[in-house]
Amino acid sequence: MDSSMRSLLTATLALLGLILTPYINAEDLSAVTGEFAPVLENADNPLLAAGATISHENVDQYASWLDEAVVESVRAKRFQITLGPKLHFPTHPRYFKATEDNLGATKIGREPGDLSDYIGGRPFTGLDTEDPQAGIKAAWNMRYVYAPDETETARFIWRYRDMKKGKLERTLTMYGAILRYTHRHSHDPVPSLETNPSNLFSALYLRVSSPQDIRNTQLLIHRAEEDTEPEQAWMYLNTQRRVKRIGTGQKTDAFLGSDIMIEDFLGYNGRIVDMEWTYLGSEELLLPMYAHNQLDLAQQEPDKDGYRDIAFAGKGSCFPNVTWQLRKVHRLEAVPKDPSHPLSRRHYVIDAATFSPMLTRIYDRTGELWKLGISSVSHSGFHSPENELWQGVITDGVSMIDLQAEHCTTLTLKSRLAEKPLRPKSFTTSYLRQMGR
Repeated sequence: MDSSMRSLLTATLALLGLILTPYINAEDLSAVTGEFAPVLENADNPLLAAGATISHENVDQYASWLDEAVVESVRAKRFQITLGPKLHFPTHPRYFKATEDNLGATKIGREPGDLSDYIGGRPFTGLDTEDPQAGIKAAWNMRYVYAPDETETARFIWRYRDMKKGKLERTLTMYGAILRYTHRHSHDPVPSLETNPSNLFSALYLRVSSPQDIRNTQLLIHRAEEDTEPEQAWMYLNTQRRVKRIGTGQKTDAFLGSDIMIEDFLGYNGRIVDMEWTYLGSEELLLPMYAHNQLDLAQQEPDKDGYRDIAFAGKGSCFPNVTWQLRKVHRLEAVPKDPSHPLSRRHYVIDAATFSPMLTRIYDRTGELWKLGISSVSHSGFHSPENELWQGVITDGVSMIDLQAEHCTTLTLKSRLAEKPLRPKSFTTSYLRQMGR
């Protein structure tokens, strides 16, 4: 972003009363603004102009702006990439202000799972490879990434695909919801719900609508405020008509026969303390980030509101058919501490401005690349009208591609700010039993 755009952003936020307070000096102000609006050195490179296509024929010209697993997939003719226009993604004003108000206050404790004095916003700014704690700080930033406090995914479609044969094997439809109990920004009460006896940070709920053989299968995950606390997850199995607690080992099993583990949800759905985190630095890479309303979705079937899901293309229809743009990114690596874990490591490419994990390389126990995860996110201001107040990124789709088995699971999501306040009692095991009747 050039200096004039940076000045405009600063002035706009100042008018909202979010930055220019007498308690923040100019250097700190610049640092916070730069976190959410980083300058791109290669923004004006003609190779990166909107409309350019990256294929196996010219991918070497773009290799320095692409993750290595993406380069290999393009080179192998699995898919190609179309570049879109430059776009600044928003940050919710409350999240920005919380980052500013608590700048430098959050601290890592003696153990990686200990975090002290965190209130809200981005816990850590100014990541540096020279800082031995940079990896764990990046992990906490990813955990406390901005997202609305009460969201629903009203239409959530999972498709299992044979990439080698180009065959759609199975389609699941679900409903999903996420409720944040603490460190809230978008919904009152802020910063926390008044009632939280289990001391939770967040809860996630999924319910299968179809096919009939697994209809009403449900998943509930409680993420504790204290990372050192044991993880809690339950499933309601419609075939058994009972709630079953999910053991730690089951969180790395294939979820409902897909290519996705429960541990994969939201980039990483596990305890931070269970991984060794290494920050590998920042650079500029192309990522699937775009304005949903500017995509060519004419071939997609509209729903009753006129909304169209993104499409998937390439080999086996396993890759999101969206535009990519240049972004500043952070690279982060996570190595399981448990020697029996089925993975040897996870490698994340995280968008620096939003701290959304956009690309994930997953390596098997032998150290070989196993899966490639790709998230596709839209600017909330170019999405469905009901999300005008979202003020952040909205995940439209996810691909989890098993490169070894040549199989994939693709997800399309129509998410929204919850139509009515989400109630904590809807995130309990009693609710699972009630909905399973």
